[in-house]
Amino acid sequence: MNAEADRSPARMSPWRFVVWFGTVSLLADVVYEGARSVTGPLLASLGASALLVGVVTGAGEAAALGLRLVSGPLADRTGRFWGLAIGGYALTVVSVPLLGVAGVLWAACVLVIAERVGKAVRSPAKDTLLSHAAAATGRGRGFAVHEALDQIGALVGPLLVAGVLALTGDDYGPALGVLALPGIAVLLVLFRLRARVPSPQDYERETPAAAPEPGNGRLPRAFWTYAAFTAVTTSGFAPFGVLSYHLVERHLLTAAWVPVLYAAAMAVDAVAALATGWLYDRIGPRVLVALPVLTAAVAALAFTGTVAVAAAGSLVWGAAMGIQESTLRATVADLVPTGRRATAYGLFAGAVGAGSLVGGALTGGLYGYSIPLLVTVVVAVQALAVALLAALRTTRH
Repeated sequence: MNAEADRSPARMSPWRFVVWFGTVSLLADVVYEGARSVTGPLLASLGASALLVGVVTGAGEAAALGLRLVSGPLADRTGRFWGLAIGGYALTVVSVPLLGVAGVLWAACVLVIAERVGKAVRSPAKDTLLSHAAAATGRGRGFAVHEALDQIGALVGPLLVAGVLALTGDDYGPALGVLALPGIAVLLVLFRLRARVPSPQDYERETPAAAPEPGNGRLPRAFWTYAAFTAVTTSGFAPFGVLSYHLVERHLLTAAWVPVLYAAAMAVDAVAALATGWLYDRIGPRVLVALPVLTAAVAALAFTGTVAVAAAGSLVWGAAMGIQESTLRATVADLVPTGRRATAYGLFAGAVGAGSLVGGALTGGLYGYSIPLLVTVVVAVQALAVALLAALRTTRH
């Protein structure tokens, strides 16, 4: 028995793997969320117009989501999950410190997009690796703990950059250069994890009840229904930029208080991820009905003219984000066979990206026309999402 244990590639408990992988995301979020918090003013300091800032950041987000349609199938075909995950993280953690010393606008623009490309390269492989360990911990809880750790980094990174900027008189070089330290830690932890657990698939093989059969080259019908649900519910989801625009333009909050509210929303994000992840492991995808309900509530609350109600809408927005970033991803792993899972995560990201693009345009456009109409349309879209979620129950078997 001991000899068999020694031969097993999985020489770390599943929960330890989840926590260490969450630590990687925490450290990586310190790096890239720290950089993203100042991307606009940094590019402006190098001579960029508002239009160029919008184009560059938009291109970066498009790359972060769209290129996963390539990196997901590539991971499944090659089986190089660790290599793609490490390579993607390396591109991100190298790009950010260089951004602080770029000095010329074109180079800074390239580095902003390169950081997002790194996310596209790693994400399907990373989610697949995590899904194997989460099969043993409970998929909902595994992805939820990972998301909660991730959000700690999303809070620390911008605060760290803000602190260094304050100390150096708004010098972006040191503010982004200090992010090289957590970036180095990201790679060190990743290499340690790969050495300890070269084959995370073993976690899933050791959990027969949670392990789907190997894929036959086609994604199941249930996945496509689920992707449609994801695209529809996110197409009614207002981005925080629209929420913060309303808060400032209607003089409900000053611009200085908006980041504080955003930080509070990120704390709610982590709590919602943990709560729905725990419920998912007990009642399954039915818990996802909370997402369209919360999304509709965001529109109804966040665009009011009362400070407390609008702020509450932003906190509800954080709860919806927590479900999007954790439990939605966990469900993919339960619907798709192991051999096609990275491909599925790439396609899933495409559905989220398409829905988010529509959601931003829809809510932003309707906001300037009629807030009551905005709320009505979002509620109707979420009703359709609930119908698709109900259809998922009939296509899973």
